[in-house]
Amino acid sequence: MCEKALGFTPRPVVQFSATSRVLIIGQAPGSKVHASGIGWDDASGDRLREWTGLSRDQMYDPAQVALVPMGFCYPGKASGGDRPPRPECAPLWHERVLATLPQDRLTLLVGMHAQKAYLPETRSWTMARRVEHWRQFGGTIPLPHPAWRSTLFMRKHPWFEAEVVPELRERVAEALA
Repeated sequence: MCEKALGFTPRPVVQFSATSRVLIIGQAPGSKVHASGIGWDDASGDRLREWTGLSRDQMYDPAQVALVPMGFCYPGKASGGDRPPRPECAPLWHERVLATLPQDRLTLLVGMHAQKAYLPETRSWTMARRVEHWRQFGGTIPLPHPAWRSTLFMRKHPWFEAEVVPELRERVAEALA
């Protein structure tokens, strides 16, 4: 659907099953993930696994974890980083994918694009405010994107690693138990 807009052959990177108890909605695959075809197969994925307490085996087991980005394919480069996820992808696929998942799953919204789509009432909030108030979203937890820039977020907001990460690990473990 978006091959002409991308200018290269799309390579969708998504995993899920009817038993996925943890849903991770991210932004879009980066160039390394586009090359490997494995979601979160980069430094951001390493940090996300550290935050969640997920092992590589757990993360890449669709029976346990669904990896559903806002854009399934690498969107290409822009100045200062990658382009945002293609706008046609989530409206076309998310409802269908999410309908196959268990209703009582834990959902992690990683990064601004996922949070603005799934927590529209918080569009005017800063990332820090969304993450700080994560408890008010029930079975949905907003997280900063775990790219190298998250180091700055963690330095500026030490409560994230001190308070949110331990509870996040606990919630992920409970969801998979």
